[in-house]
Formats: sequence, C-alpha cells, structure tokens
Amino acid sequence: MKKCHVVYLVCTAAMIGTGIGAAPASAGHTTHVVHPGESIQKAVDAARSGDTVLLTPGTYHESVKVSTPGLTLRGMGRDTVIKPSTEKAAEENTCAEGGDGICVIGTKDENVKGVTVANLTVTGFKRTGVFSMATDGLTVRNVTAVKNGVWGIAQEQSIHGIFRSNTARDNGDAGIFLANTIKAEEGAADTQGTEVAHNRLEGNRIGVTVRRLRNLAVADNYITGNCAGVFVVGDENKPKAGDLVVRDNYVVSNNKSCPKTDRLEALQGSGIVLTGVEKVLVADNTVEGNSGKSSMSGGIVLAKSMVGAGNSKNEVNGNNLRDNSPADLVNAETADTAESNTFTGNTCGASKPAGLC
Repeated sequence: MKKCHVVYLVCTAAMIGTGIGAAPASAGHTTHVVHPGESIQKAVDAARSGDTVLLTPGTYHESVKVSTPGLTLRGMGRDTVIKPSTEKAAEENTCAEGGDGICVIGTKDENVKGVTVANLTVTGFKRTGVFSMATDGLTVRNVTAVKNGVWGIAQEQSIHGIFRSNTARDNGDAGIFLANTIKAEEGAADTQGTEVAHNRLEGNRIGVTVRRLRNLAVADNYITGNCAGVFVVGDENKPKAGDLVVRDNYVVSNNKSCPKTDRLEALQGSGIVLTGVEKVLVADNTVEGNSGKSSMSGGIVLAKSMVGAGNSKNEVNGNNLRDNSPADLVNAETADTAESNTFTGNTCGASKPAGLC
C-alpha cells in the first residue's frame, strides 16, 4: 500500500509539472493541485462540484472565494499557509475586499452545499480567516486560524455546519463566531444541528461566540487564555436564542484582559457566559481558574444581555468547577427569572448568590 501511494504521487507530479495540474480522482471527480506562486482562485474557478483543490505546502498570498457546491479546498497541513496579498491589484474578489482569507458564500436564494475547507493555516487577514454565509453542510476541519483582525472562523445565515479539530489563536474577537446575521436585528435562527467540537481556542477575545442561534452543540473543546471562554448571546428578539448544548468542554484560565467595545464591557476571567437566552443545557464541563473583576467574570455566569433581556429555563448540570473568581457559579438574574434557571449536580466551591453549588 505504501509503495502504491508513492507511485501515485510521483505520477501525479509528472503530470502536473510546474503548473496547476488536474489529477483524476474516484467517481469521476478531479483533484486540482496548486503550488505556491500559482493562483488558488483559478483552480477553484475551474473546479466542478465534487472536485478537490489541493494546496501543496508553502505560502499563498491571496483571498479565495468558494461558491461551488461539493468542493473541497484542502491543504497538506499547517505548512500550507494563506496570507493577504501584498499587491493591491490582486485584491479583486469580494472576499479580499471584505478583509477575509477564505470565503464560502451562497446566494440570497440558495445555500451553497457540502463545501469542505481543511488542513491549512490562514493568518493575518484584516477581518476573518475563514468566513462563510448562506451555506448548508459546510465542514471546516483541521484549520489553523491565527492573528486575524476580527474572527478566526466565522459563519452566519447557515445550517448543518461542522467545525471540528481546528485551532483558532490570537484573533481580535472570537476564535469561532457563529451568528444568525450581523447586519440586522432578527430573532434567533435554527442551525439544524451545527457542531463546534474538538477545537483548540486560545488567546482570542472570546473563544467561541454563539449569537442569536438555536439548535447546535459546542462540545469537547479546549478553551484557554482568552478573555472569555464561551459566550451564548441573545436579546429581546423572537424567537429567543437558545435551545442548544454546551457540554464536555475544558474551559480553563481565560484571564486575558480585553477593553470594552461598543457592544460589550471590558472582559476578563469569564468561563462560560449565558446572556439573554433560554433552554440552554450547560453540562459536564470542566471550568477552572477563570478570574476577573468584570460583571461577567466567574466560572459559569448567567447575566442579562446588553439590552436587558434575561435568561430563562436554562439548565446548569454536572459541571466541575474550581478556583473561579468571584465565584464558580454566578446567577446575576433578577428574582423573577432566576428561579427558572436550574443548577444541579455541579461540583464547586462558591456561588453568587450562595446555595447554587
């Protein structure tokens, strides 16, 4: 098997020479091989549904827009690096104009389906490393999104997304950001089972932000060194954000200090925060060493949203918490809503108000 694999690579190299090559793949699909110095966008534009655009190791200076359903854009590991173009003339597509690295974009009338982005690094973009909108079944896997100006990986107006085994580090806002829409005030959208799992989120403003969404899972992630670990955000719009799961995450020492913004106060030492949401299950997480003096500092925190919307019918169950300050569990709700949120089976040392542990 190893010998056959080597022969295949040699044959492929001979076929493609020094230009963009197309190697036949199974089921009639084609693998388009791109080398540093060649255009990823040209290969993407030439590809058909079901094809793979394979990026060999090295650095590529461009933004890439994908709108072909079923396309796979794949590198060969972290040494496949996409950075902003150094030439203004090359900034021709809307992805580059928006300050993003890789964009997967459907249309107003139809989601683009079944796209995969995998096994590469995207870094240094003004806004987002990987941005997607109007997608169905997008998979982002084994992507390293580092030092992008706003988000590492972001998605809006999409369903059935899978974000798995990525690293998002030192991005200006959230490592992974999921929202209904960022341009309008609307009720929460149903993601139809989007999954954020087994990612490492470190050194961002917020590890994971879930904003005005329903029906998804944030599970089994390692979240450390951010100003806040996980934010689940809602507001007064209907349907209300929530009806989702945050479970089995390791949320430790998110004690970076971040100044206030137009939408949010200064942050430090927040583990998992629910604000203005309903029916969220926060279960079986390990939450340790998150410490700060913000109103949302602490291990697991329930707080009103920036427009005063409360939390209701949320369940905080079976979590292991220790060494969080000002407390492991914090319920900052008013009396009329606080009683509808339940805290059961958690292992912790202190709570505000007392009696939640």
